[in-house]
Amino acid sequence: MTDSKNDLREMTISFALSVSDICDEIKGCRSYVDQLIRSSSSIGANLYEAKYAQSRADFIHKLEISLKECSESEYWLELLYRKGKLTEETYKQLSHARGTIQRKLIASVTTAKKNSRRDHESVL
Repeated sequence: MTDSKNDLREMTISFALSVSDICDEIKGCRSYVDQLIRSSSSIGANLYEAKYAQSRADFIHKLEISLKECSESEYWLELLYRKGKLTEETYKQLSHARGTIQRKLIASVTTAKKNSRRDHESVL
């Protein structure tokens, strides 16, 4: 496993833990908080599942699910910020971390798809 993959996995764990710690302090908006905790932790969970994918297509699918969960986390963060449940500093910090993860996931999906096409073309 490359350092890049380990870095991304570590980023997803750190992000999920940061979100969880902050959400523990939020009063009210329980449904938003619960959704944010679910989506933020699901990013890494799906990334871990990708490690044991049954095929290249399954691997790509798991990465794409991680990407969707990352996007969903962005939505819940914004809602909590607009409701005044997150300070601007906390919102920016979490948004930056989430954005970094998203960019790395996009790059991973792009590379996996390119490699998949290359593998397919070499068989033909």
